[in-house]
Amino acid sequence: MYERRGERVLPLGAFVWRVIRHVGLAVVVVATSLFGGILGYVHFERLSWLDGFLNAAMLLGGMGPIESPQTPGGKVFAGLYALYAGMVFLVVAGIILAPVVHRVLHKFHWDEEPPAQYDAGPAGGRSRRRRPSG
Repeated sequence: MYERRGERVLPLGAFVWRVIRHVGLAVVVVATSLFGGILGYVHFERLSWLDGFLNAAMLLGGMGPIESPQTPGGKVFAGLYALYAGMVFLVVAGIILAPVVHRVLHKFHWDEEPPAQYDAGPAGGRSRRRRPSG
């Protein structure tokens, strides 16, 4: 999916498309999570679709629900959905930042030393040999 250490950095146009694909995936994850939250609030708390949207969106946005759950099922759902929403935030941040962080690390060669290669030494055993730097 990403270029390896020995490969050249992706051209800017292809990199922009990679970022767009990642943002698209993040939008799908958020939209699916929002829809699941709406369904949960409508089912367990008997809220309207608009109120379910508001509560789910506020939880996904990190603000917390507008209306406190009243039913036992709604309380369980709201607690589990709040934990899930926190994880979605981290996952979406990772999805969006992954291509940018990879490009920065790849471009500035944070992993400058290639993996050690083994060859037969003078005694016939295995010894490490490093590539010359530069």
